[in-house]
Amino acid sequence: MTDISSIDAVQTMLSQQGYVSDRALGTVVFLSLKLGRPLFLEGEAGVGKTEIAKALAKGLGRRLIRLQCYEGLDASSAVYEWNFPAQMVAIRAAEAAGSADAAKLNTHLFSDEFLIERPLLQAMRPDANGAPILLIDELDRTDAPFEAFLLEALSDFQVTIPELGTIVAPEPPIVILTSNRTREVHDALKRRCLYHWVEYPNFDREMEILTAQAPEASAALSRQVVAFVQQLRTEDLFKKPGVAETIDWAKCLLALDVLTLSPEVIADTLGAVLKYQDDIAKLHGSEAKRILDQAKASLEPA
Repeated sequence: MTDISSIDAVQTMLSQQGYVSDRALGTVVFLSLKLGRPLFLEGEAGVGKTEIAKALAKGLGRRLIRLQCYEGLDASSAVYEWNFPAQMVAIRAAEAAGSADAAKLNTHLFSDEFLIERPLLQAMRPDANGAPILLIDELDRTDAPFEAFLLEALSDFQVTIPELGTIVAPEPPIVILTSNRTREVHDALKRRCLYHWVEYPNFDREMEILTAQAPEASAALSRQVVAFVQQLRTEDLFKKPGVAETIDWAKCLLALDVLTLSPEVIADTLGAVLKYQDDIAKLHGSEAKRILDQAKASLEPA
């Protein structure tokens, strides 16, 4: 059984899955597991919020159930749907067989056989490996009515299907909610969760993360990559690169057999780091060299 009896044990478990956490994040994850409280993670895109859920699922040997939020998501789409095509086939078959018992047919049509379970309902079902990890990703993309629905679902860990009744989770799932803060999530929902703001990592922690995720990269190249990305985040950009971009860039450089950064290499591979043309345009010409020089200077001993 995985040891999660202390903050250090939780950090070690995450580290074994390639996720490097600081003490504050390790503490709030430990408390979430210990107290059975949902964990609300907020921060810029690409800082590793979603990866925490993945690392927890792997480390604990639990099933990961992901609800990807989007504008217009409603309760029915998140909980269940009825398989209407299959129901229509059953109706036609009953008519062809001359079945006259409408009550039995109606009961049959609205049974588990025709139920399509969506993430929230899946998370309420028993699992031999223990309560699953329920990841409600990018909650800020939804709207207020869906948040209101989640208040009940996360308070009582139950969902109601009119045709079948109320389904209660035998063991509450481990819930992680994430937000990129494109809008404020209502306080009522936050109060039901433990909260943590996930920052961009400092140089040392980002080096640990990159070493864990791209161990084949040389220490010298990794240091240059991290220093450059750290410097890039101080620039006036529409979208600052996250840790995910740092890892992607390092892997692209490895694929190109790059041993050291140069303005030319940076210009050729900027699409792995920056995702908006306006940001890429800012780094053409001498700007890339300026940032690279600053990054290399930061690596020199004081």
